[in-house]
Amino acid sequence: MQLESDAGVVLLVDDVPDNLAMLTEALDGAGWTVLVALGGETAIEVARQARPDVILLDAVMPGLDGFDTCRRLKADASTRDIPVIFMTGLTETEHVVAGFAAGGIDYVTKPIQPAEVIARVGAHVRTAQQIAKAREALTAEPATLQGYNLTPREMEVLSWVAKGKTNRDIGDILGMSPRTVNKHLEHIFEKLGVETRTAAAAVAMRIVGGTEDTGS
Repeated sequence: MQLESDAGVVLLVDDVPDNLAMLTEALDGAGWTVLVALGGETAIEVARQARPDVILLDAVMPGLDGFDTCRRLKADASTRDIPVIFMTGLTETEHVVAGFAAGGIDYVTKPIQPAEVIARVGAHVRTAQQIAKAREALTAEPATLQGYNLTPREMEVLSWVAKGKTNRDIGDILGMSPRTVNKHLEHIFEKLGVETRTAAAAVAMRIVGGTEDTGS
């Protein structure tokens, strides 16, 4: 399989060795560096130490399951920005909702299709990289960006808005109420001079792409 230009480091978390072997082979063939963990506790330690670009996380595991593992990753400042994609055979609505509520950004259903996994991994890593660049630009160069001067908390909220998260999701991830998230959004909209979530995310993306007009 051809090397992906955005290939980076993937952490695979599954208690079934055969699943790990199949996905490792597919991702390795696409140019990704693959780390593996057989359980949630190990996954958390590996994520803290290695800071992978994305985590593929089995939802149902003995001991610490995928949902609790994801919640702990999102509660840790060193790992909360790593995109988590759930792997699950649980397609019922409540399980999908539970995955997103725990902080997951996407999910793939079993039996796993390697081509689909590789495509989703690449897409979410690119998005995470764009958000990181936007956050750096908004913090490092406020004077050249029309004086947006977003606070660190506002930039965290904006980054999750740009990832498509709802106020409730953002509240769960950042440990605040949806009402507090909404208050932050009001300040963000005012500082960016926009009226909607989509417009706020678009401003961040324009900054990343270097197309922001700082002379207007």
